[in-house]
Amino acid sequence: MTEHQRFSADRIADQTGRVFVVTGANSGLGLATTRALARRGAHVILAVRDEAKGHRAAEEIAAAQPGAALEVRRLDLADLDSVRAFADGLRTAHARLDVLVNNAGVMAPPRTLSAQGHELQFACNHLGHFALTGLLLDLLAAGRDPRVVTVTSLRHRKGRLHEDDLTGERRYSPMGFYDRSKFANAVFGTELHRRLARAGSPVRSVLAHPGYSATHLQTGAPVGRVKLVFGRLLLPLAQSAEQGALPQLYAATEPGVTGGQCIGPDGPGQLRGAPRPVRLSAAAGDPATGRRLWELSERLTGVRFAWPAVA
Repeated sequence: MTEHQRFSADRIADQTGRVFVVTGANSGLGLATTRALARRGAHVILAVRDEAKGHRAAEEIAAAQPGAALEVRRLDLADLDSVRAFADGLRTAHARLDVLVNNAGVMAPPRTLSAQGHELQFACNHLGHFALTGLLLDLLAAGRDPRVVTVTSLRHRKGRLHEDDLTGERRYSPMGFYDRSKFANAVFGTELHRRLARAGSPVRSVLAHPGYSATHLQTGAPVGRVKLVFGRLLLPLAQSAEQGALPQLYAATEPGVTGGQCIGPDGPGQLRGAPRPVRLSAAAGDPATGRRLWELSERLTGVRFAWPAVA
C-alpha cells in the first residue's frame, strides 16, 4: 500500500497551536474539513455567510469534541466589502494565520449578480477567494508552515475565461459559468504558486479537488436539469463529504506537499478514492492565462498582493 493510500482524517498530524480559516465551513466539504482539523487540535475559524448556521456547526463539532478551538466569523465571498471586513477583523484578533482553505462555492444557480455587479459564481468561487488571499497574505507569511489551499473541481477542464462576457449578459449557462469559476480557481492557485516562489515567500499555494462528493453543492443551489443530474441521477455514485474532504485536508496538513501541486482522488477518472497528486489541465497551467486572470482579478477586486522583498 502506497503512502497516499494510507491517508485518512485520523492520520493527520497533531495541529495544536495552528490557526486555520476554512471558508464555507458550516456544511459539506467545509464542515468535514473543520471537523477533522478540530479533532487534531487545530484552532479553526469558520468563515460562513450565515452566522447562525456557523454557530450550529460549531456546536455540533464541540459536542463531539469537547474543548475544540472554534471561532465563527461572517464572510460573504460574493460581497467584496464583506471580504474586507472579515480580513480586517481577523487581523485585529490574530497575529498570524497558518492555513487558508479556500473551500466555499456555489454551483449552477440562475443568473445572479453580486453586490459589486459580478456574476455570482465567478464572484463567490474566485474573486472573493482571490481578494481574501491577498488581504490575508501578511498573516499567512507569519504562520508556521503556511499554506493556501484552493479547492477546484474536475470540471475546471471544461472552463475558459471568456473575458468578453464575464457577467453572462449576452449568454448565460449555469454549468458553463460554474466551469469557468472552477477553471479560475485552478489558474489562480497555479499562478499564486509562481508568484509566491518568485517572491521567496514561505507560503505554499496548493490546489485540491474532491472528485464527486455528495454535498449540498449538488443538491441545493442547482436548478432544472443540472439539479436532476447531479442531485439525483448521479448521487448514488458519489462518495461522502468526509471522503471528498480528504484531498484538501492532505493539501493543508501533509508535510511532503509542495507548492503548485494539485491533490485529488486516485480512483478511476479521479471521481473517488484516496488523495494523491494529480494533474490539472494544460490550459490551467498556462502562464499567459495566469497573468491575464491575475490582472483581471486585481482590476475587479481592487486588491493588490503585497509581496515580501527578496533578499
